[in-house]
Formats: sequence, structure tokens, C-alpha cells
Amino acid sequence: MNSINAYTIIRPYKVIRNGEVLTNESAAPMQDFLRRLYDQFAGQYQKFHKMDHLSKLGWLATELLLQDMPMTGYAAEDTALVFANRSASLDTDEKYYQTVSDIASPALFVYTLPNIVTGEISIRHKFKGENAFFVADAFDIPMMTAYAQQLLDTNAARACICGWIEQYHEDFEAVVFLVEKETRGVALPFSAEQVEKLYQS
Repeated sequence: MNSINAYTIIRPYKVIRNGEVLTNESAAPMQDFLRRLYDQFAGQYQKFHKMDHLSKLGWLATELLLQDMPMTGYAAEDTALVFANRSASLDTDEKYYQTVSDIASPALFVYTLPNIVTGEISIRHKFKGENAFFVADAFDIPMMTAYAQQLLDTNAARACICGWIEQYHEDFEAVVFLVEKETRGVALPFSAEQVEKLYQS
């Protein structure tokens, strides 16, 4: 049976990992909040500073997720990434559009697709497994769990990092899960009901 071995929740302005509150701050601009998380929990990854906000959010959530969960036992192709959100890359699309009338920014253009966050995570951790990014009005937990379950049950992946990474202007939320065939960490049963329970926590 597949299990949730770790999970991370980042919301304004609180971070929870495996049920433990890591930080709980007063309101601040999102950019400052993400930078503080980077300084406190990640650091020393220069490419972070070039990312758009959506990529920073997903990248940080995954960094926290994997800090005590080494993936060294897996081949590069063993880990899948499956995410979803509501706003796609609209925040960066708007910023890019504002530059078009003058000189279009290639640095922003790179981030005008929401699945770039999967690329940033893959580059950081050298993942080469299947990846998908869905856009929907709300976090479709039954679809997400069924998709990840199928990847694991058909041996298309041995581990799957999945969840909801939403960001538009100052609104943001990341809820990501490490699901594996073998149990370790928090070892919760992987089901839509369990994911819903954690998402609502």
C-alpha cells in the first residue's frame, strides 16, 4: 500500500511540515515571506533568486518536504512530479505582458508556463520521472490521488511528489506530499480522504 511519508503546507504566513508548525508570522509581502523561508530553510541555491513567485513557492515547499527524506535510493527516473493550481502562470503572464510594449523580458518569458515549477524542482533534485501540471478551479483531490496512485501501482514511478501550488498576486498556497511505495517518515495511508484531511488542516 502506498503511503504519504511527508507533507508540507505553506500558507500566509504559516508553514507546517508533517504536522509541526515551523513558522507562523504576521502578515508581510509574499516576496519577503518567501525570501525569509529560503534564508531559514534552504539557502545557497542561486537560481532561486531568478525564479518567479510560483516557482519559488513550489520549490520551497519541495525543499522543506525532502529535507529529512533523502531520495538517494531512487534512480532519476523513479520520482514523478504531479501538481495543480487555479491560476496557472497568470501572475507572471501579466508581468511579462507589461514588458512587451517596451522590451519583452526573456527572464519573465521563461516562466509564462505553470509547469516550469516542475522543471525547477527536477533540476534541483535531478528528477527525470514523469511530470504533469493541471489547471483547475479547485484542488481536485480525487483526481490527483488517482493519478499518483496509478503511477505507483503501474511501476511508472516508485515515488511521487504531488499537490497543489497556487499563487496569484499576494494569494498563495502550497500543499505538497511525498508518496512512496515503501513506508517511512509519517507513513500515513495514501487516499483521497487522507489528503483531504491534511489539506483542510
